[in-house]
Amino acid sequence: MTLRRDLLALMAACLLLTGCSAPVLDDAPATPASPTTPTTEEATPDQVRDLGIALSDPVEDSVYPEAGEPGVDALLYSLNLTWDPDDDLLTGSQTLIFRATESAPSFQLDLGAPLEVSAALLDGLPVPFTHRGKDLVVDGDVLADERSVLDVEYAGTPEPVEAPTTRTDMPGLGFTIDDDHQVWTMQEPFGAYTWYAVNDQPADKALYEFTLNVPSPWTGIANGTQTSLIDDGTTTTTTYTLDEPAASYLVTLAFGDYVRTDDEGPGGVPITYWVPRGSENRLPNLQTTPAAMTFLEESLGPYPFETAGILVVDSDSGMETQTMITLGDNRYSTAPATIVHELAHHWYGNQVTPSDWSDVWMNEGMAMYFQLMWQAEDEGIALDPYLDGFRAYEAEQREAAGPPADYDPARFGEGNVYYSPALMWHALRELLGDETFFEIVRGWPLVRDNTSTDREAFLAYVEEGSGQDLDAFFDAWLLGETTPG
Repeated sequence: MTLRRDLLALMAACLLLTGCSAPVLDDAPATPASPTTPTTEEATPDQVRDLGIALSDPVEDSVYPEAGEPGVDALLYSLNLTWDPDDDLLTGSQTLIFRATESAPSFQLDLGAPLEVSAALLDGLPVPFTHRGKDLVVDGDVLADERSVLDVEYAGTPEPVEAPTTRTDMPGLGFTIDDDHQVWTMQEPFGAYTWYAVNDQPADKALYEFTLNVPSPWTGIANGTQTSLIDDGTTTTTTYTLDEPAASYLVTLAFGDYVRTDDEGPGGVPITYWVPRGSENRLPNLQTTPAAMTFLEESLGPYPFETAGILVVDSDSGMETQTMITLGDNRYSTAPATIVHELAHHWYGNQVTPSDWSDVWMNEGMAMYFQLMWQAEDEGIALDPYLDGFRAYEAEQREAAGPPADYDPARFGEGNVYYSPALMWHALRELLGDETFFEIVRGWPLVRDNTSTDREAFLAYVEEGSGQDLDAFFDAWLLGETTPG
């Protein structure tokens, strides 16, 4: 996620002290297509897709325990969604293949209260359910480590949920309807449940299939590879497949009037830009994406997914949504440095994901470090003095929101989880030297590919790669009340 614009404005004075310049700121439902996942009568889950890659170890989140359910290991979400902008009505037909982590007479998912469930089937048979608040409880026996298939039909007008932060660029999380009745989503640390039934916690990564229906000439957009687009003159139906598992906060969805532009990244990676009609002036910035990928690959290795893209929406923020970055329609969110930041998350955050929100610094610190490296190079300023310009701001944010690995839960995603670990990584680089440091940084996403993990595993990996005891170093930077000297 990009840091909010008002925080960046506060940094301008700090940057000017070092001769740097701050970033410049801007002011009738269609009939759903058939689900892409065959029913259990047509094929077994393993015959549909190889779901082993999506096996996870779900946990109860220590920061936001009300979201997610450790008893469910989601493997594949197949979402057939229809948006009617005339009535602001979302109609959903969902198939979830999951593994129960324990034997139980019922299980729970997250689903926003404005959505009304009309039917639920477990392994093809109707089952009773209750839906109170965001908790969808399905009554049906599940056995530990066995796979089940849940089908859910629902409809309603989704509403975003409040973000646990003081940031002004996150007024709500999840499904958002703009003044023109177009739709976009951003949902970190939670909020995917505002538009589908989900285990909304980062430890549970899953594969996705989307079938999106919207009145023509609008288009539905999601993560992954677009596998079809059919416009019959009345309804546009698009399908997407996400072939590597993603946490729910990394999923994106949009319905609106978009212009598509294709590009190519290093190694021939196909890149797609989706820009709202009338905002084509954003394209020159977006088209720096291949250069940003090349910059990151020099340190992190090849881009870890088969496709890339950017979706521009009516927001002030930005999100590293997997393979299809979601950026606000403003100069800062679409700036090249922001694109570097969100692309860096594809190694740190998407390829390997924190299993608990206490470790969001694992994502944001590394992405911010590469953003600052890019900015220093772009400004023509040596990295050391450039980073020194952020130390006072980092100390201020640490004091206000807490240490990056023990932050105030009401101040999610604030400057402490961006700049504190970014400065930490630079201090570690100076301690270890470039060769060892970048060998560790490049290796971690490879050894934990497509998994969610915790800080203990990450820090143990860094210590092993460095050959040093770094406990005191990490404790001071991640848990200390003041910035290390």
